[in-house]
Amino acid sequence: MAAFDNAWSDIRLNTYIACLSEHQDSEDKNGRLSMWRAFGGGTGSRVGIVLNIPYMTLSPLALAVTFSPVAYLPPAQFHRVIEEVVANVKTERSYLQTLEPGFLVKMIFQMLVSGVVCLKHEGFGEELEWRAIYTPNRWFSPLMESSMEVIAGVPQVVHQIPLDGAAHPQIADLDFARLFDHLIVGPTPYPWPISCAFAQALKNSGVGDPENCIVFSEIPIRA
Repeated sequence: MAAFDNAWSDIRLNTYIACLSEHQDSEDKNGRLSMWRAFGGGTGSRVGIVLNIPYMTLSPLALAVTFSPVAYLPPAQFHRVIEEVVANVKTERSYLQTLEPGFLVKMIFQMLVSGVVCLKHEGFGEELEWRAIYTPNRWFSPLMESSMEVIAGVPQVVHQIPLDGAAHPQIADLDFARLFDHLIVGPTPYPWPISCAFAQALKNSGVGDPENCIVFSEIPIRA
């Protein structure tokens, strides 16, 4: 607990998150209405990139990235989860005593970090969000690419996950061309120029036959 408290400033200011949403088969054609409304602002050029992420991969270790689902819990339910953890620790005390103490402390520390980084209000539950979490001050990877970007007028540091199998053999299964399934062009008055631009970008990224991997959402909302 002391280690967590001492690291709180770093957790708040130096935790970098990439957000993804679980994609249902029923959403292959149109995507999810709430996501089209929530993301992309008024640009009129929103797209959804559907990926098939490997169920088992060692790539996050090479990238120093933690991948975790978001928990949508009210305070009382979150407290019950913590109580469950404490009860499990008591039940498995004999086994836990066989582990190296430093390793156990790191696991508990990471559990607490995941708890504060991957907790959202229950009202957002339909997002089915997962988060890729990078904390370079505590776990650094030379494979991560850092740059200064201006986003919505705010200059900020961005750490980019290299979805390029040529970057290192250990992340070959996260190559974008291998992950890519299809792209959904969101509700927009400009579907054709957007699809042409993305078809070229996908081709440049190594995706074969990109034109047949693009669909247009037919949800009738204003772009």
